[in-house]
Amino acid sequence: MNIEDRQNKVAGLEAIKDKALKMAKDGSDSLEVRDFVTRAKKELAFDLPDEEAFRKAAKASGKFKFSKGK
Repeated sequence: MNIEDRQNKVAGLEAIKDKALKMAKDGSDSLEVRDFVTRAKKELAFDLPDEEAFRKAAKASGKFKFSKGK
């Protein structure tokens, strides 16, 4: 992930945090806040995917599956 994308991701996460804190302050239910954060993080991940992290996770998963297969 390049620097610009990483900065955009951090800015997106900050915006999610600010909105969640505002929701909590305004009296939203904790479940509503958690659902908002979960959905917003998923949308951010689709908008700004981290392909390097995906490759690392896929490689680790493959190694685990291979070790369990023996």
